[in-house]
Amino acid sequence: MATPRFDGVELFLQIVESGNLTEAAERLNLTRSAVGKGLARLEARLGTSLLQRSTRRQRLTEDGQAYYEHCLRALAELEAAESVLESGRQQPRGRLRASLPLAFGHHYAAPALWGLMDRFAQLEIEISFSDRLIDLAQEGFDLAVRIGALPDTDRLSARRLGEQAIALAASPAYLQRTPPIESIEDLAVHRGIAYRSNAPHRARVASPLILDDLQAVADAAIAGVGLAWLPSWLIAHYVLRGQLQAVLPGHREQPMPIHVIWPTATHMPAKTRCAIDALVAGTPSCLAGS
Repeated sequence: MATPRFDGVELFLQIVESGNLTEAAERLNLTRSAVGKGLARLEARLGTSLLQRSTRRQRLTEDGQAYYEHCLRALAELEAAESVLESGRQQPRGRLRASLPLAFGHHYAAPALWGLMDRFAQLEIEISFSDRLIDLAQEGFDLAVRIGALPDTDRLSARRLGEQAIALAASPAYLQRTPPIESIEDLAVHRGIAYRSNAPHRARVASPLILDDLQAVADAAIAGVGLAWLPSWLIAHYVLRGQLQAVLPGHREQPMPIHVIWPTATHMPAKTRCAIDALVAGTPSCLAGS
């Protein structure tokens, strides 16, 4: 049987990178004798010495240095070729676990994700709706959409989807029965509905009702309970239905960025890649501010 042309290449690279035969043998789970014989066969096939060895050290010969550099370039080309094939052939499959914020998740992010199921028959999607901060790796999520500042960590990668502006709104019925609002100072005599969030607001109203769900805040505002700070996109949704009315439309709170985040890894699974692309495509232009 003919000797394979590339037999011994991995062994040679390990010898060079390990610095000696003994260390290379440990890395390859072989005996030192087997490594030495493998190097000898490679040198015999190539017809040249690759290493000069002594009891204390080893170094590459001129031919060995040239062969080592060619091997490195060849491996880099092979890895690039495999990446191209993998990205072109691998179809999203398996279960994608996503954590989405409540209101934005229901209105935009979730529909963008479950639309993938029509395209990829082997993809399963599990969605958890929550505004709490989670540890993706610890809780086993592939990605999450988060609104606000991101933690400073190299364990997470992120892609910006847009930004969310916050504005004030109330139901037409509430505004008809309460004093007019023409300035920030007029808010002092009004009742508010608070969203339990760490994001501060520059202009506040007394809020005897506190909720931890933006959709519930919107529902309470529609019911005429009081004024509510809500995302502009959510206000617009109900303004079109005549259920909410913008208050002090010239006043806006500081916008908050919206990102999709995922655990940093060398290779991204196809299911995660397609989900990120779907979220970017599903973000409406009204949120795509810089």
